[in-house]
Amino acid sequence: MKSIRISRYGGPEVLEWADGPEPAPGAGEVLIGHTAVGLNFIDTYQRSGLYPLTLPSGLGMEAAGVVEVLGAGVKGLAVGDRVAYCGLPAGAYAEKRVFPAERVVKIPAAVDDRAAAAAVLKGLTAWYLLRRSYPARAGDWVLSYAAAGGVGLILSQWAASLGVRVIGVAGTPEKAELARANGCAAVVLADEPGFVARVRELSDGQGVAAVYDSVGKHTFMRSLDCLRRHGVMVSYGNASGPVDPFSPLELSKRGSLYVTRPTLWDFIATRADLERATGELFDVIARGVVKVRIGQTYPLQDTAQAHRDLESRKTTGSTVLLPPS
Repeated sequence: MKSIRISRYGGPEVLEWADGPEPAPGAGEVLIGHTAVGLNFIDTYQRSGLYPLTLPSGLGMEAAGVVEVLGAGVKGLAVGDRVAYCGLPAGAYAEKRVFPAERVVKIPAAVDDRAAAAAVLKGLTAWYLLRRSYPARAGDWVLSYAAAGGVGLILSQWAASLGVRVIGVAGTPEKAELARANGCAAVVLADEPGFVARVRELSDGQGVAAVYDSVGKHTFMRSLDCLRRHGVMVSYGNASGPVDPFSPLELSKRGSLYVTRPTLWDFIATRADLERATGELFDVIARGVVKVRIGQTYPLQDTAQAHRDLESRKTTGSTVLLPPS
């Protein structure tokens, strides 16, 4: 069996396409033959060492595939079931994977494997942002960074279906058009002069109810400035690096703001939570409320190039890595 492995931290060059033994499931586990693997920004944080792993290690946190072998005591799954998963430990960049059965969910017939692999982690991220971190309501204005990315496109479509008005942030005019076509009521360019004033103008002069910020260090204070009184700053990523320490007084002087730094795993900690969340996600995909846009695919062995393109902002939508058939 082949997989992508790292033995040191660094750039995409540390990714190795390596041989290894086929894993065997233990009690409570299943062996999954992957048909599609999702790529996420968190993978680059782990590769670089920003989010440390125990080395050597695999990478990758979401995938779809077919159950090939059941471990002892597994119930509710059968050989041949189409399934998806996301989570730690990292290791989804592989032809096959052993994973705990209680963290695996069946893929509905109306959702194909590539869409599932592209949407489990990113879609559940959009779900917890929109439905849990700040439960957006019809009529709200919200600001969403990386609006043309995998999470952003899912979030904006889902939000629009709820009557929530999304101001997307995009890096180029082409990405801005893609964001508008996927539910954003308005789009501002990331480097637009007068960014804060423009966001406030678009949001009826009051500022937005919530900011969903995946960029981190370079945008955090600007995002606070975009919020309305009692607005919620949801900082969920570090694309530009970790947010610097700041004084809580910055929140009071901007209108008694709230700040949260959530992580998906606290919202799907139990099996019941996971089933509820994936049920909501697969439902909106199956009904066509959310269309998962796969902007590009790469052979799994070319993951290093996929990382380069992701980090240089050349990708749009979701990226799927395809194991050899």
